[in-house]
Amino acid sequence: MTSDIAPKPATRKRRGSGRATIHDVARQAGVGSITVSRFLKQPDLVSAERSSRIVAAIKKLNYVPNMVAGGLASTRGRIVGMVIPNISGPIFANTIQGFSDVLTQYGYQLLLASSSFSVEKEEDIVRALLGWSPAALVLTSRYHTKATEKLVNSAGIPIVETWDYQARRKPIQVGFSHVEVGRQAATYLYQQGYRRIAFVQNSISGDFSAIERSDGYAEVMRAHGLTPNIVIPTAAAPFDAGKEALETLTHNKKKSVDAIIFANDNLAAGAVLAAQRNGVQIPQQCAVVGFGDYQFSSLLLPSLTTIRPPAREMGEIAALRILESLGEIDTEQAVQRLNLLQCELLVREST
Repeated sequence: MTSDIAPKPATRKRRGSGRATIHDVARQAGVGSITVSRFLKQPDLVSAERSSRIVAAIKKLNYVPNMVAGGLASTRGRIVGMVIPNISGPIFANTIQGFSDVLTQYGYQLLLASSSFSVEKEEDIVRALLGWSPAALVLTSRYHTKATEKLVNSAGIPIVETWDYQARRKPIQVGFSHVEVGRQAATYLYQQGYRRIAFVQNSISGDFSAIERSDGYAEVMRAHGLTPNIVIPTAAAPFDAGKEALETLTHNKKKSVDAIIFANDNLAAGAVLAAQRNGVQIPQQCAVVGFGDYQFSSLLLPSLTTIRPPAREMGEIAALRILESLGEIDTEQAVQRLNLLQCELLVREST
């Protein structure tokens, strides 16, 4: 005897199933799904009280709205998201270019966003990028909010952190030790005979990597029985901040420093230019060291001693690690290089 009831067609499990849905958010917030949808599209049309409940529910459930329409939502996209602290800054340009050059060879496209050194803004960006069902995601450094950590850990896609390296991190890391960079700069100056060495932080709050470089500097100073001198400028613009730091640290000749390590080459360049206006001779009166090896660094007068990060190599290896994780290339095709890279000290006229 045969049954007249046709078997139900097999349903394909949608990618990302297990994620919270808009209905889950609605139940958690005690509102209708239509209200949640309206809030996501036009938040101004939803009352403040309901909006706050919806936001709380979204954060609690780690909800990510899916921006890919219809049937495409079940397929993996060919987009790779990348979040960097500053798109306009030159220090990340080579990483972006190296990453994109490798990625596009395999038919993937880069979707780039800037966090402006804000972990809270990064969290919003990550949530938005995941809504587009990217194939993978690249973040800068290991400093994130707890919510961002939860989002990336449950995303189900390859996650790579660049410009940082700490053993035993769950995401793939391709980068270097910023603490070691600080040690490298301070050790070099100490070996050159400098003793009154200061470190100038980035005036932009949220640059945790620069803080780690200052930690490495302070470690070397204490090891030699010297007192660390860390300065945080108040000026927002990098050249102005460098000028401010140079004038602050050299105004009193009896207590002035004889060398300054700057968090980046922009700050250092501001100091070199300010020194010319203030009659401070570099390096005779004060040596200057930067970080980043920007294009103008070798053109300054005097040319800037700096530490060059492996910027392009980080981007290339990060792309290869993603392609490897996605099964696009095998391990033998991927470069057989360590994810822990080294920075290079470039000695020029400013020391």
